[in-house]
Amino acid sequence: MKLGIVGLPNVGKSTLFNAITKAGAESANYPFCTIEPNVGVVSVPDERLDRLTEVFSSEKKIPTAIEFFDIAGLVKGASKGEGLGNKFLSHIREVEAIVHVVRCFEDENITHVEGNIDPLRDIEIIDLELILSDLEVMNKRLSKTKKLVKNDKSLSKEFKILQRIVTTLEEGKPVRKLEFDLEEEIFVKSLNLLSKKPVLYAANISEDDIVNKNENEYLTKLKNYAKEENSGLITICGKIESEIAELEEEEKEMFLEELGLEESGLDRLIKASYELLGLISFLTAGPKEARAWTIKKGSKAPQAAGKIHSDMEKGFIRAETISFQDLSNVGSMVKAKEQGLVRLEGKDYIMNDGDVVIFRFNV
Repeated sequence: MKLGIVGLPNVGKSTLFNAITKAGAESANYPFCTIEPNVGVVSVPDERLDRLTEVFSSEKKIPTAIEFFDIAGLVKGASKGEGLGNKFLSHIREVEAIVHVVRCFEDENITHVEGNIDPLRDIEIIDLELILSDLEVMNKRLSKTKKLVKNDKSLSKEFKILQRIVTTLEEGKPVRKLEFDLEEEIFVKSLNLLSKKPVLYAANISEDDIVNKNENEYLTKLKNYAKEENSGLITICGKIESEIAELEEEEKEMFLEELGLEESGLDRLIKASYELLGLISFLTAGPKEARAWTIKKGSKAPQAAGKIHSDMEKGFIRAETISFQDLSNVGSMVKAKEQGLVRLEGKDYIMNDGDVVIFRFNV
């Protein structure tokens, strides 16, 4: 899973990126300190793997992972080449979803590129640049398809979709606000439009606000906006996340407890990203390793098997499946089978989050 961290300069993007990946991307109080997209891979925390390692005496555990791209700050006119312009826009096309960091705190020591704090204006600036970039690409595609459709009527449906998209973009609206049927959705996805990507807003608030669970006026505005747009939203504090990143696991738990927080911003970010993209994890385990795998919600057993190896999907026979909770409760596969908790599932079985699976296949 690839997520792009975006936002205006000096809103806390690189601070957040450094904290969650420990990758050390340069963070400074001036625009464009991140010239190339810094990429960091972070493990998805999953306590179920610890238990599976015990049950199967596994030599190691392999969590699933998320790639974070820290992408240079946008300014007005980026789609026309201002700031880092299209360099930014080409990088963001590679990600599956956008984590849009929005500043919701006052600090006279950290300058804001627009002069004052206004979350909705900041969102509008970035959205507009994405829309303008999409519009440029779509106008070219529409013009080309218009010529082709004269001799190839099979392109008429694509042409109509492109017209809808261009009209929406010209109205200053992102493509994610449009609705498409299943067949249309496949075509639209192939266009790889920036303004179609799902968005998770990360409201960067002060340490006091996050500890005391305060909701300042900026956060209230952002929450209402995200709700209307049907986008995800989490609150983070870049300063706290930076401190957590330097701690060992035990110290981290104590630190969070002292602050009265149940989990870190990274944990919340990962959970919200999974929800936004409709993802779940299934598990495999044995003496060598206990491992988590990420799939789309609604995936069938053969598709899940294909995540491990394409041969397993091609030669799929059945899946021996048990819920993590059932396995954890009885403590071994032998006992689970004795109690009839292990199910044999076929090609039409829809995977559940936390399924522990052995795939049987023949190639």
